[in-house]
Amino acid sequence: MAATPEYTAPALDKGLDILELLAETPGALSQSEIADATGRSTGQIFRVLSTLERRGYVFRNKQSGLYMLAMKLFELAHRHPPLRGLVAAALPIMQELAEQARQSCNLAVLDDTEVRVIAQVESPADFGFRVRVGAAFDVATTATGAVLTAEGARRGQTLVRVDALQPGITDVVAPIIGASGAVVAALTVPYVATTSIEMDAERARELATAAATDISTLISGEAFTGS
Repeated sequence: MAATPEYTAPALDKGLDILELLAETPGALSQSEIADATGRSTGQIFRVLSTLERRGYVFRNKQSGLYMLAMKLFELAHRHPPLRGLVAAALPIMQELAEQARQSCNLAVLDDTEVRVIAQVESPADFGFRVRVGAAFDVATTATGAVLTAEGARRGQTLVRVDALQPGITDVVAPIIGASGAVVAALTVPYVATTSIEMDAERARELATAAATDISTLISGEAFTGS
């Protein structure tokens, strides 16, 4: 049997190499730095960079001329039906959780070796802790990552752990379980103890657990009566 021919698209390869490089780079890069890192000349990537900038995939600082990844890929990911459905189901319940707990809360999914925040509701209190939608954290360093990668996680379980990256924050994390029984997301309350908030971390844990169970019920297509 003849081997299947291997087709190539050099311009597409260049574009993907640039996007992957910028995604892995914490800061901005010059055109020459991008060329060196991708093993190409500045002339080879000039048109590709211009197209990526025009289409909104990369952003170029007009003063410094440095390039960085824009939010277009993140926006595209949010148009994906399963992710849209998860956020749509979770947000009303998260808003109620934030009101009851007087704390912010966020929803995150596993993105390769990172935890990616896909939804966030701010605390109605005067003081609270927020995480930007789209922010990514190393799976190994967060309580949310521990829940997303836990084997055998089930509804009703909640991890409460002092945040290793943010002193003074206690992460209250509950798994969101899909129809298959697997963890599809994690609901996190970054609990902040203040003199103006009477609710303790244990009550926040109870509320987060109930909210995660309600979200799991909704996305699994089961009957839902509310908290």
